[in-house]
Amino acid sequence: MKGKILAIALISLLVSCKVNPNAKNDLNYMQNIEQVAISASAKNSANTIQVGDQLVILITAKDMDVVRPFNQNYSSSELIQTNSFAGGNTPNQGALTISGPTYIVDANGDIDFPILGKINTSDKTMVEFKDELRNKMTKYVINPTVNMRLSNFKVTVLGEVNRQGDYTIANGQGTILNALGLAGDLTSYGKRSEVLVIRTENGVVSHGRVDLLDANLINSPYYNLKQGDAIIVASNNAKDLAAKQNPNTGIYLTAISIAVTAAAVVIGLIKK
Repeated sequence: MKGKILAIALISLLVSCKVNPNAKNDLNYMQNIEQVAISASAKNSANTIQVGDQLVILITAKDMDVVRPFNQNYSSSELIQTNSFAGGNTPNQGALTISGPTYIVDANGDIDFPILGKINTSDKTMVEFKDELRNKMTKYVINPTVNMRLSNFKVTVLGEVNRQGDYTIANGQGTILNALGLAGDLTSYGKRSEVLVIRTENGVVSHGRVDLLDANLINSPYYNLKQGDAIIVASNNAKDLAAKQNPNTGIYLTAISIAVTAAAVVIGLIKK
């Protein structure tokens, strides 16, 4: 009789640990993606150039000697595309990056460009500014090509991720998903429904929370990152419970399981 009771107890324990197939999976991002129009995020996709941004600008043309004055007299051998690393602790090897003169956007939103003088970048995206610069260049060069990138686009990822740290996004455009990917994704303890983003833009600090489980994430102003954003992932309830749990609980449960199994074996032998 006692053997049957022990067997029933063990079976009950195993059943209680069984995964509920109807339980919601909180580890899948943007679960209702099919319900959200992707095009709705277009309004947030373009970041404007900010004060302090470091713009690498390379002007090329069929005759490189003609554009040399616009490249601060860099030699043609220096004006090349080179392999670079795209991210902090986990570099993205093989990404092509333009090498060339660097211009820092001053407090008025201007850069001082050779021959053309001061050019204002305020409220302009990288694409808009490239087009403007190309139009100005056509007065001096036939069919010029303007290559541009943001060299100091860095974000910080902290909290429940696999690799905390500062990450550089080479092309100057990235989303919160890009940054979390560079950080090795969230740990199983990361709170996916409330990821905090702290942003400093033109001296003004703002913050917001995004839900990685909801496809409406792409409509958030914090989906597309800006220079200097800090992403902080808090721990979920499972982490809090684990922290409060006695560190020897696992050992106790293992010992009890072994004891119950041994008792069942002994009772079985006695009956024989």
